[in-house]
Amino acid sequence: MGQKNLDKIDRAILGHLAIDGRISITDLSKQVGLSKSPCQLRVKRLEQQGYILGYRAMLCPEKLGLDHIAFVQVTLSDTRAKALDAFNAAVQKTPEVEQCHMIAGGFDYLLKVRTRNITDYRMVMGEVISALPYVTSSSTFVSMESVKENDGPWPE
Repeated sequence: MGQKNLDKIDRAILGHLAIDGRISITDLSKQVGLSKSPCQLRVKRLEQQGYILGYRAMLCPEKLGLDHIAFVQVTLSDTRAKALDAFNAAVQKTPEVEQCHMIAGGFDYLLKVRTRNITDYRMVMGEVISALPYVTSSSTFVSMESVKENDGPWPE
């Protein structure tokens, strides 16, 4: 089911939940102009249809001592399905890799790697990322400052 199956109220519900996943059904229903029961039914339907994947706490990486962010361009020696599957499975098991995107361009993957400091990053890069299946080369870009971070655009 695509976004075209969502009406204005569904989009409003998703927008409010994206901002505050802990909003009460009572407050959410007021925000979107529905009574409580129909609002709750819509939320349940959006969950069942896979528009809402889950709810989670957003942690502060800096308070947890995870201040260092690096973006890593990764090139693989083989990009056939078997190699991609092996790389994808291995990167899923790497906790320091916060995000992994397959890229159409001059390299194969872009990783967002979060560690405590440059020393930890060097260890992760040398011992973990370089050892992922089919990795042939990589380039690192260290983030100086995060100007904007969010989970993505939300329907209006």
